[in-house]
Amino acid sequence: MPHEVHAVVAAKQGAPVELQTILVPDPGPGEVLVAVQACGVCHTDLHYRDGAINDEFPFLLGHEAAGVIESVGPGVTDLAPGDYVVLAWRAPCGSCRSCRRGRPWYCFDSRNASQPMTLLDGTPLAPALGIGAFAEKTLVAAGQAVKVDPAACPEAAGLIGCGVMAGYGAAVHTGGVGSGDTVAVIGCGGVGNAAIAGASIAGARRVIAVDIDDRKLDGATRFGATHTVNSRGTDPIEAVRGLTGGNGADVVIDAVGRPETYRQGFYMRDLAGTLVQVGVPDPDMRIDLPLIDLFSRGGALKSSWYGDCLPSRDFPVLIDRYLSGRLDLDGFVTETIALDEVESAFDKMRDGQVLRSVVVL
Repeated sequence: MPHEVHAVVAAKQGAPVELQTILVPDPGPGEVLVAVQACGVCHTDLHYRDGAINDEFPFLLGHEAAGVIESVGPGVTDLAPGDYVVLAWRAPCGSCRSCRRGRPWYCFDSRNASQPMTLLDGTPLAPALGIGAFAEKTLVAAGQAVKVDPAACPEAAGLIGCGVMAGYGAAVHTGGVGSGDTVAVIGCGGVGNAAIAGASIAGARRVIAVDIDDRKLDGATRFGATHTVNSRGTDPIEAVRGLTGGNGADVVIDAVGRPETYRQGFYMRDLAGTLVQVGVPDPDMRIDLPLIDLFSRGGALKSSWYGDCLPSRDFPVLIDRYLSGRLDLDGFVTETIALDEVESAFDKMRDGQVLRSVVVL
């Protein structure tokens, strides 16, 4: 029998979100019903609300969440009611060409729940990133629910479901940061600070935070930045070179995703260095670089999808690092809010007032 729950819905492009009652079905084969305890407010949710992802309105927003399994559907054997989980928007299928080649972190056919959640009138909802967790309960594919240590508080644990994992993985997995490397991170929001934390944990000897906001730069030191550069009044390319013996950084991570930051990242690398783009650009953005520079500077230009993570492998590791004091997830939580405060949280996010507002249910 469907469950009536309160949830945050984006009904029309660009319109303020609405708190509505929706219907969430009992889990079918391969699905689980999750009682959501906390869900971070991510830029991707705002992109959905504004129609920048696609136009499949109405959307059920929220995807950066932790909660408890309430019930499981037929065929689910590795999860049980009461399990504490973080939700992932990648659930490898195990059979696509990437999974078959041993690269499940690139899975091209990630699993989602088959049954739709709906408005009371039966209108299907499109859940953000296949999750839809700004809701008291949500329905996901079993592979999207990753068991973690229940000692982790949900408002911190849920953040590894998207932003923290994306940034951390951009440094550790995509960028391959290792002991002794020099690293520059452009953009010190939630994803950028997670990249800084990942680089620091991976053993980078120098981690340079680049931003145009001194408040964000001050905050970046909490996550492991050894140096900061305010690029509003300083050439960040020259500044990073000056902090790396005139060479440039071994790994540069663009957590902004704009043509100007990508170009800066390209030239602030050392020769044969790596540039990782994890910031999401707008669809109409373009980059123009001299082909001779692409050739002569060498190295690698990479895009990081979800930090190239494997949730079943990586989520428990990050939670363990949080519980041991090595990863400061609490530092990402600027405020906790109620379901009906998501729209105001979007405003704060736009103004750069928060790393993360987290809905607590």
